[in-house]
Amino acid sequence: MKGLAILGSTGSVGTQTLDVVRQYPGAFRVVGLAARTSLVTLGEQAREFHPALISCEGTQFEKAALFSNGSRESDLNEMVRHPDVDLVVTATVGDVALDPTIAALKAGKDVALANKESIVIAGRLLTSLAKKHNADLLPLDSEPNAIWQCLRGEDRAVSRLIITASGGAFRNLPPAELANVTPEQALEHPTWKMGPKITVDSATLMNKAFEVIEAHYLFGVPWEQIDVVIHPQSMIHSMVEFVDGSVKAQMSPPDMRLPIQYALFYPDRTSNDVVARFDPVATGSLTFEELVPERYPCFSLALDVAKRGGTWPAALCGADDIAVEAFLDGRISFVEIPTVIGEALVGHQSVSAPSPADSLAAAAWGRARVTDLAGS
Repeated sequence: MKGLAILGSTGSVGTQTLDVVRQYPGAFRVVGLAARTSLVTLGEQAREFHPALISCEGTQFEKAALFSNGSRESDLNEMVRHPDVDLVVTATVGDVALDPTIAALKAGKDVALANKESIVIAGRLLTSLAKKHNADLLPLDSEPNAIWQCLRGEDRAVSRLIITASGGAFRNLPPAELANVTPEQALEHPTWKMGPKITVDSATLMNKAFEVIEAHYLFGVPWEQIDVVIHPQSMIHSMVEFVDGSVKAQMSPPDMRLPIQYALFYPDRTSNDVVARFDPVATGSLTFEELVPERYPCFSLALDVAKRGGTWPAALCGADDIAVEAFLDGRISFVEIPTVIGEALVGHQSVSAPSPADSLAAAAWGRARVTDLAGS
């Protein structure tokens, strides 16, 4: 049985990870579960999976029921280093997963990475630690997971990565109407069911910029060899073009359980009758459109900032966290998200060779700057 620690177990990716675990009784043991404040859901998960370790926030009274079945409280770093943990699933939002990801890699644990912020903030460090400690960084997001699948069995003769994007909730809305869209509309993603932060990031394409950054570090491909195209059907999750002109694509109906399962069982593939199969006739046409930068200013902004290196990407992540929060709270409009982020980053003083503490401080600085600009 493979021992799992799931950070962010009550969120979208975390709950779908547990869906996969349920499909294969006897294949996995849930050693640790971590969430912040969704204690009711966490309690239900604890009663079902009986983890040895639990991490959460709340009063001692609120936590008491969680530890009535033999579980004990743990911090994230202790959890990921536990000797029974073989694979750490980081399904949190924000930079909270950075320290435990570093701790897991230093302990030689494989990490299934759904938390984009960690790799955006410290991609060079994490890939270096994985190599040094003989651990694997396994991408869970559908697009980098698709690239990973396409690269297996190949030498590294890659000429281009082609990452697909649905275009988000407003891909067909005239640009002039974007100023008036509501948070409720932004959360109506056309093909995926995800948490609020990543759904808004999909509408601005900040999420896609993060995936470009992730692919750059995970697969060692230069920035200029990574392209993004709009693919409304979300059936092709990414493509890899090789130097001879051949292109491999990973195709499947949009269902996060498939990339999650691939990572959990790596290096094996396992049948799952619950996951829908690709039917080319029923699917019909697959279309692709050029990404228009003017329509998605967050995309270009994020890549420009990330390419500067240092603590710039960390400040970007922090600024985006609060800008999205401000939009969801009604403090800024949708079109003000890139404006506020850009204004916030103007004053950033980057550290050229940052430690994890430097990066986390830069992310906190970005959050504080946007809080000042957007109000609280």
